[in-house]
Amino acid sequence: MIPDVSQALSWLEKNPHVLKGIMRGLERETLRVNADGTLATTGHPEQLGAALTHKWITTDFAEALLEFITPVDGDIDHMLTVLRDVHRYSVRNLGEERLWPLSMPCYIENGQDIELAQYGKSNIGRLKTLYREGLKNRYGALMQTISGVHYNFSLPMAFWQAKCGSTDKEAVSDGYFRLIRNYYRFGWVIPYLFGASPAICSSFLQGKPTTLPFEKTEEGMYYLPYATSLRLSDLGYTNKSQSNLGITFNDLDGYVAALKRAIKTPSADYEKMGLTKDGKHLQINTNILQIENELYAPVRPKRVTRSGEAPSDALLRGGIEYIEVRSLDINPFSAVGVDEQQVRFLDLFMVWCVLADAPEMSSDELLCTRTNWNRVILEGRKPGLTLGIGCETAQFPLKDVGKDLFRDLKRVALTLDSIDGGSAYAEVCDQLVASFDDPELTFSARILHSMLESGIGGTGKALAAQYRDMLREEPLEVLLDEDFTKERDASWARLREIEAADSESFEDLLAKHA
Repeated sequence: MIPDVSQALSWLEKNPHVLKGIMRGLERETLRVNADGTLATTGHPEQLGAALTHKWITTDFAEALLEFITPVDGDIDHMLTVLRDVHRYSVRNLGEERLWPLSMPCYIENGQDIELAQYGKSNIGRLKTLYREGLKNRYGALMQTISGVHYNFSLPMAFWQAKCGSTDKEAVSDGYFRLIRNYYRFGWVIPYLFGASPAICSSFLQGKPTTLPFEKTEEGMYYLPYATSLRLSDLGYTNKSQSNLGITFNDLDGYVAALKRAIKTPSADYEKMGLTKDGKHLQINTNILQIENELYAPVRPKRVTRSGEAPSDALLRGGIEYIEVRSLDINPFSAVGVDEQQVRFLDLFMVWCVLADAPEMSSDELLCTRTNWNRVILEGRKPGLTLGIGCETAQFPLKDVGKDLFRDLKRVALTLDSIDGGSAYAEVCDQLVASFDDPELTFSARILHSMLESGIGGTGKALAAQYRDMLREEPLEVLLDEDFTKERDASWARLREIEAADSESFEDLLAKHA
């Protein structure tokens, strides 16, 4: 089932220098909660700066949903330390509130008013809040409070020059699309190893029926005994109406054209909802996607946008610059939601995905890859679980496929270790490959044991308190208090500049997004 990558691996082993200069970044989402685990109802703390313009600390869907962002970094330890410093500073400015350490929320009651993220009175700030209003009305607010970690990855230009003989946007973009197609085919390995949401609080269902064969505890926890990441299931951060958009990942023009079509295609359901009610805007427009970011995908091709530029226009202008991996649950065993082992594994897997052959995929085959993901998401640790290839009927034991993949990853690991010295990547391979023979080593198995003992709420509250105390006591290592003060003040100044510079009405801006 694993493609033959031996030739490409041999090439890599002869040219290890082409991997020198891998760049990464992390984005970690987390809910602010009270000591009893209930959602904080306070606004975004002023001490953390202006959410619209702060470099490291912003909000996602809700006022209570923080997002911490690291700068692009070539050093894993440095990147993780910056992320930890942002956590350390933030928890010191949250009073008695703490950070929820799990992907799935728990103590949010049916009908509870979840305040949407607020970004000030500028047009762009109001548009961001209206986009979230649209998400709430389309999918429900609860789905939007699910948290994850995004990992951004780019290969050095020396790699593309050596592998493709060119660094032009077409060659580099084609290489990244090959990576993405392999990610769709084999990325289920990420929830298998690191999925950490095998259970949900009963309140998450809000009384809606489900066809999933949940087992239930006396405390009201619903779980699947072999599940890995309910966050990635149809219960979580997905949108069924997007499954027939015909978006493929075979070439830049085709991908962008399909994406642009989706943001211009009306939706009958969203047209019924309407644009306004009682004078209040309900959504940006009634199209399948309000804006491009509404496309739910486990991985995205990205380029840094210029001011006012749409993500797809940035891609057309300069090609793919980096890949955003979006399949990581919050790591409950880390105070910052992600750890070095995961980052090193993703490095290895991304390199493997870009080396392995990846035949072009139709939108139908792309849908078929979802079958493997769903199996792993809902029953990944089930003994004897098998996976298929695309839409074919042949089946292969997950355990064997995983070990075959890791044989290749070990060769990538030894190559990366030869650049940096030491054996950090090889050790990650040796640690993680054991999870295929013993699924009890996976994140989902380990956290489920705790949840069955203490409930989701009990587990979440205990870890939230533990990490709060730990982070509050730790000294800053890379960023200084004055760095945070300076960025806080600068973010408020930038917000005021943006608000002062608006020259058109909000209605005129909305008309451009119709």
